[in-house]
Amino acid sequence: MLKSLFLRAPAVTGLSLLIIALLLSVSIAFPPFLDPVNLKSAFDDTALLMMMAVGEMFVLLTRSVDLSVAANAALTGMVVALFNAKYPGAGILPVLLISLVMGSALGAFNGLLVWKLRIPSIVVTLGTLSVFRGLVYIISGGAWVNSGQMSHAFLNLVRLPLLGINLLSWAGVLVAILAFLFLRYSLTGRNLYAVGNNPEAAAYAGIDAGRLQCVAFMLSGAIAGLSGYFWVARFGVAYTDVASGFELQVIAACVIGGVSISGGAGGVVGVILGALFLGIIKNALPVVGISPFFQLFISGMVITVAVALNSGTQRKTHGRHILESSKVTP
Repeated sequence: MLKSLFLRAPAVTGLSLLIIALLLSVSIAFPPFLDPVNLKSAFDDTALLMMMAVGEMFVLLTRSVDLSVAANAALTGMVVALFNAKYPGAGILPVLLISLVMGSALGAFNGLLVWKLRIPSIVVTLGTLSVFRGLVYIISGGAWVNSGQMSHAFLNLVRLPLLGINLLSWAGVLVAILAFLFLRYSLTGRNLYAVGNNPEAAAYAGIDAGRLQCVAFMLSGAIAGLSGYFWVARFGVAYTDVASGFELQVIAACVIGGVSISGGAGGVVGVILGALFLGIIKNALPVVGISPFFQLFISGMVITVAVALNSGTQRKTHGRHILESSKVTP
């Protein structure tokens, strides 16, 4: 089971080499792309994708999917922006607490519907995606909250430099490290893999698959909520369509990074590499004169290929397990 924490070494190496090749190709076409200032800005953008993809990974490991992560971020981001605009002197701590608590509550709502009512997660989160987006409009009245209405502390937290890198990027790294430690060393983290690998066997072992799915949704929601605040602070605006369609990028980063849509396989290292791959594409296309809308086509193609490759690998592995289980032990 512990091997599931990582992509296999050849896959990690292959994706890493692909990222390096992509960087070199873009730098040849547009040398300023590798300028440290540009790379720092690009990594700030990618940090948001990294964080939300790590949260999505928890859900995918349990054979579920969360399509509402971007809408969760938009709703939470709007709430904290409105709170900060009304109470600018409250400081950052209440903003962080609201982001985490509200995000996890929205995630728990998804998880409870999946767990207690046994509604397929894709149906639940497709519905809550629309609900959360609608709530953004309702609580804001369709109005934007601009940077002029936000406090300097609210806006500048993500820009605080630490060793030459903004705090937003460090937050992405910290979330990845904590997720790795959680999956590697905690019983709950290991049980997420057990539920995804074989729910029936997990049930015989006394593991409540539904409860773990709910936990996974809560973790995903908490990270999405925190990302919502970071998103609003990063771009200095909160509005109804914040992160619209971003769930595609989040799921793409997971799938590209080797997280199985059938559950039970994948790891943090692969997810981070998948996010970096998409982040480079997103920031590289405009500078080389290609429309950013082409990114949707690339993401869709990469997801299709990655799912096809993963499915082929899973069929081979499943067949091997069947053969192994049919052997008679003397």
